[in-house]
Amino acid sequence: MFKMRILLGDREISTTASAAESASASGKEASSSPGEKASLSLFDKTDELLAQVDRAVSQYDYDRAVELLVGNGADKEDPRIGEKLSDIEAVKKTLVEQDIYQITHIFFHILVEDPGRTFLDTAQGKGYNSVMTTVPEFEAILTQMYQRGYVLVGIHDLAEVSEDETGMEQMRAKKILLPPGKKAFVMSQDDVNYYEYMEGSGCARKILLDDRGKPVCEYMDQDGTVWIGEYDLVPILDRFVEEHPDFSYRGAKAILALTGYNGVLGYRTDETYDPASPNYDPDMKPNPNIEEDRAYVKKLTQALKEDGYEFASHSWGHRDYGKIDLEHMKADIERWEKNVAPLLPDPCDIMIYPFGSDVGDWRPYTEENEKYRYLQSLGFRYFCNVDSRPYWVETGDQFLRQARRNLDGYRLWMDYGGGANRLSDLIDVNTVFDARRPTPVGWK
Repeated sequence: MFKMRILLGDREISTTASAAESASASGKEASSSPGEKASLSLFDKTDELLAQVDRAVSQYDYDRAVELLVGNGADKEDPRIGEKLSDIEAVKKTLVEQDIYQITHIFFHILVEDPGRTFLDTAQGKGYNSVMTTVPEFEAILTQMYQRGYVLVGIHDLAEVSEDETGMEQMRAKKILLPPGKKAFVMSQDDVNYYEYMEGSGCARKILLDDRGKPVCEYMDQDGTVWIGEYDLVPILDRFVEEHPDFSYRGAKAILALTGYNGVLGYRTDETYDPASPNYDPDMKPNPNIEEDRAYVKKLTQALKEDGYEFASHSWGHRDYGKIDLEHMKADIERWEKNVAPLLPDPCDIMIYPFGSDVGDWRPYTEENEKYRYLQSLGFRYFCNVDSRPYWVETGDQFLRQARRNLDGYRLWMDYGGGANRLSDLIDVNTVFDARRPTPVGWK
């Protein structure tokens, strides 16, 4: 695992010297004719283009690859261009369309770096043991799902809203085409807020951008030393996709589900931390840098979007939308819209229900469902609950619903030591389960 204390951007870069550089280093001068220079330049550009094409193909974006090959930057005389086009067309003939109604969705909470500080023999420690996944478990899950042919897609890759011929909105299934043996899945992470109560619990404290503009995490160890590196899902997943680009469909990463009451992504951006706000909570420690933090979070969420991540509402106060009444739900989501939505790069259309508690049952949403109608009026179109079945997807005129599977301590333990068999389609739990966990793992 990659860890570093400070952000110096001092990665070792391997380079190959050009003929001119080698000659210069030996005290000799290299010369070439103008025609040779032009030829070399065009060859280098084609090499660069083909590298982009290979990346697009590896992430199943065949149309993008073809666009690159037939674009203005391609050397039409280079035989490699035609060969690559032929190869792509041959691959496209073998692709298999994924059934969007059989796509699984897995989710995690903040990952555990130091189980000895997290899984304490307390009510909170037992709760963490139930609902959290350790860093080694997450890394093993990624590796095994990759080996089994799983490919990470975004929830918007399943279906999208478009207008029909009458101008009415219609949720329409999209085509996900993958090579034989590949299986699409969606991933999300809940509560990417790094709550105050988690401070000192052996988990990351916040997400930030390193000097290359890449997301990393801040972590404080038991001795109080602050480290920067791969301490949570985002940077770990980024590294994995960098090493295995074919694990991601067109660059898709995970959905990050955000509440608001403690701010987002580790920054205390909520108005309850702002002494100048009429909604300041005197029980909260005021944040004197709240405007700077809000500006930084906007930069951070934009970078995460460009990195392939999507954002979801997880309510403002982690409220049970399935149980609370409509007025309380409205009050909660209005606080989210006020405090969290402005920090995101795009309007948010994904609702990941806290506790997995849906505002409806298994039957499709209807306009008679007041809670659904209100959420729909705010622009939400994708709704996710929790279910332990391999998959459950439902679509209507203006919505897509998808159930999510928790790959946490409780679910891993139930397969590992409890005799259940809910995860065998994804992983071999016997080689994933972190032996540092206290057992048995109950549901807290």
